[in-house]
Amino acid sequence: MTNLVLQGLGDCKAQLQQLAAQLAPASSRWLSDTALRCEGVPLADGQRQSLAVAALAAKVDVSYDAGQRKMSDFKLVAMDMDSTLITIECIDEIADMQGLKAQVSEITEAAMRGELDFSASLKRRVALLKGLEASALERVYEERLQLSPGAESMLKAVQQAGLKTLLVSGGFTFFTARLKQRLGLDYTHANELEIVDGRLTGNVIGGIVDAEEKQRTVERVCAELGISPAQAIVMGDGANDLKMMSISGMSVAFRAKPVVREQASVALNFVGLDGILPLLA
Repeated sequence: MTNLVLQGLGDCKAQLQQLAAQLAPASSRWLSDTALRCEGVPLADGQRQSLAVAALAAKVDVSYDAGQRKMSDFKLVAMDMDSTLITIECIDEIADMQGLKAQVSEITEAAMRGELDFSASLKRRVALLKGLEASALERVYEERLQLSPGAESMLKAVQQAGLKTLLVSGGFTFFTARLKQRLGLDYTHANELEIVDGRLTGNVIGGIVDAEEKQRTVERVCAELGISPAQAIVMGDGANDLKMMSISGMSVAFRAKPVVREQASVALNFVGLDGILPLLA
């Protein structure tokens, strides 16, 4: 027997009820208009896969082991930035200002799938930005950067519950600093682009925030807070998030690459970032 939560978008009650009926739970209850908790579900071998196929077709997210964790079990939420807290990959949009978006996006995608070394791929991509006016960064922030669905409501809920927040990114400090101030985040860590005479040099200052550094950052912030990484919720979408996700008490793959979805404890493919809240009720 297992407990799970079904979540959908919009007017999804009928879809969730239909899926729940197929699962034959011992009991079920609505957590919200878009989230249904099912308890005592008899899932035999192979049924998870068939449920995954049905849920994908219905655009429903399924989260297992619901009810085992509460908000009070956690003290920190750590998030990746690009394609997790925000909808864009900042470096791809910066590259678009150079007419190089397609070339840079291809490298980004391969790195996020885990097919390229992240540090080497970042250096390659940043090098292509050499000579670009630094004002392009402001244009990307003002014109293209959008928060992911559910980001603000998720942050409001965890902050009200007393959890600290960390934005740790393989992206750039230009954006993390602005998001920290805008969203009231407690900690940020990212790469710093070198700018000389108002133009990007094509270099990054200092070490690269890669998968290992992301893990070290989560560990460092947990140590500073006097908590265990098991008391952290970690969210990401790319292969470079897997190391920090692996040490967490709850790992959330948000609209993530397959390699990340397979290893995370929770995968949110359709609902927003606030989809974690019904799982902690």
